[in-house]
Amino acid sequence: MTPTMTPSRRPARRETAKVDAVLLAAADQARTALSEVAEPGTVGAHTGMDMLGERLAIHWFECTSPGYHGWRWGVSVTRVPRAKVATVCETNLLPGAEAILAPEWLPYADRLAPGDLGPGDVLPKRTDDPYLEAGFEATGEEDVDQLAFFELGLGRPRVLSAEGREAAATRWYAGDNGPTSEVAVKASAPCATCGYLLPMAGALRAVFGVCANEWSPSDGRVVSLDHGCGAHSETDVEAPEPTPIGEPIVDEFAVELEVLDRAVEPSASTEPAASAEPEEPTDLDTADGSDERD
Repeated sequence: MTPTMTPSRRPARRETAKVDAVLLAAADQARTALSEVAEPGTVGAHTGMDMLGERLAIHWFECTSPGYHGWRWGVSVTRVPRAKVATVCETNLLPGAEAILAPEWLPYADRLAPGDLGPGDVLPKRTDDPYLEAGFEATGEEDVDQLAFFELGLGRPRVLSAEGREAAATRWYAGDNGPTSEVAVKASAPCATCGYLLPMAGALRAVFGVCANEWSPSDGRVVSLDHGCGAHSETDVEAPEPTPIGEPIVDEFAVELEVLDRAVEPSASTEPAASAEPEEPTDLDTADGSDERD
C-alpha cells in the first residue's frame, strides 16, 4: 500500500527581485550624482542598496548634515535589458527610522491653543461654528421685540447652542474650578452654601456660579457649585492667640564702663622745658613774698 502524500500548507514565499550586479556596482556613480545636488560634506558612507524591481534599485548614503539627523540620501538607478551600464534616475533625501521630522502643518486658526490669544490678536470668524446658533430674530412687532430683548437679554446675531453650552460646562467642571481640583478636595464646604457665590443666569445656573470673594483664589471666576476653598463665608477656624510677652526690664542703675586705649606718642611739645633762673623780686615784692605796700 502506497502512502498518500499530503500537500504542504506553508505560505508561499514572496519572490523578491534578484540583486542586479550591474546596479550594485553603480555605487560610485550614484555618489557622483549626489555631489551635484547635495551640499558639500553632507554625503556620508554608503549603507547599502535595495532592489525596487527588475533592473531598478536604490543606493543609500548617510546624510551628515547637522539639521537632518537620521535622514539618508537615496539615488535610484536602472538599466535597460542586456545593458552593462547603469543610469541614474533621481536623487532624494528621505527620512529614516530615527529621523527628526517637523510637526504636521496646521492652519493658523487650528494652531492656536486656549490662552494663546494676546492683546491685539484677532481670531478669524467661523461661520459654521457648531458651538453657536442663530440668536433672536425680530418679529417686526415693536412691543414683542422689546419684551424679548429685555427678558432674554439677546439681540446678538448668534448665541451658544446646546452643544456649545455642554462643551463649556464640561471644560469648566473638569478644570481648576471644578470639584476635582486640589483646593476643592481639601475644602470643608462647597460653594453652593457660600454667601459670596453669584448664581449664573440661564441653563448653567443649576451647576455653576461666579465667585465674588476677593480672598478666594477663584475670585471673579466661574466655579461649580460643588467646588470649594478655604475662604468659605460660613466656615470657621480657631484663631491662634499670640503668646504673651512680659514687660521689658530696664536697669537704670547699671553702669557700663568702656575702656579706651589711647597711646600717647612723645613729641617735642611734651618735653620738659629747660630750667630757668628764678626771677628777682621787684621793688613791690620782698624776698619773703610779702608786699611792702601793706
